[in-house]
Amino acid sequence: MNDPQDNTLSPAETSAPGVSRRDLIVGTFYGLAAAALASGCSADKEALDEYVQKHFKDLSPEELKQVIARMEKNYEKEYGAKITVNSTPPMPGVLYGYALDLSRCIGCRRCVYGCMEENNQNKDPQIPWITVLEMDKEGGVDLENANAFYDHEQVPAPDKFYMPVACQHCENPPCVKVCPVEATWKEPDGIVVIDYNWCIGCRCCITACPYGARHFNWSTPIIPKDKLNTTTEYLGNRPRPRGVVEKCTWCIHRVRKGQYPKCVEVCPVGARKFGNLLDPNSEIRYILANKRVLILKEELNTQPKFFYYYGL
Repeated sequence: MNDPQDNTLSPAETSAPGVSRRDLIVGTFYGLAAAALASGCSADKEALDEYVQKHFKDLSPEELKQVIARMEKNYEKEYGAKITVNSTPPMPGVLYGYALDLSRCIGCRRCVYGCMEENNQNKDPQIPWITVLEMDKEGGVDLENANAFYDHEQVPAPDKFYMPVACQHCENPPCVKVCPVEATWKEPDGIVVIDYNWCIGCRCCITACPYGARHFNWSTPIIPKDKLNTTTEYLGNRPRPRGVVEKCTWCIHRVRKGQYPKCVEVCPVGARKFGNLLDPNSEIRYILANKRVLILKEELNTQPKFFYYYGL
């Protein structure tokens, strides 16, 4: 009798020693798919193309063009509207960084809802990519006793300060290390991205992230009517399927075109700053050189490119 934990076929099951059940299943799939293609079934061909799609970083320009065309076709069929998908490359000589002034943030959460609107995040239930933490001024930064569910008629509340937390876009990201299928990686401009076509929803990255910045998409996406005819980015704000992990991308579809992330744009008090860390004349470099700066969980050596500072 075979060991139920053994993944190798017995000699009676195959004449090729060392062939695993997985190899057999995959081989069978390809055989069936080839038969379907031979019969001229276009739907099966599209399914096969999507199933065997290469990693984003391995796609040639022509292959990427074909992938995007297939996605746009599927989106139009699913949502009944034209959704254009871009694949804007990183700018040369740019390494993005983010800074947030803790002395200015008032906890209004406009960044949270601006981000949700811009990136079409799930609203039922709400799965925001930014969490605003309320803390006591006397206690200082205290993540363990922070309140993420405050509900005041007016903010800021007396004797409180606020620390918004999202993806830190680490230079040494633990989420990337644990992904078993390499669906997430760090781009040359420092943005940590996810390929939703490759993500298998295992949530290893959620466990690995020490900042609680990754979120599982539990629901089938619904595109608002005012966003049905729009332009999206392959690694950014495009419609995401149910069952994948998603996160802040610093609005990659905006910043690679010279715009600010939406959260920076909507902040009513100017607490958020964004720029090129490689530019010695940029505002963010001035902040790092002249302000009292801190990073979250510095001892973990994740090397975030998200900095908190006190400007006042």
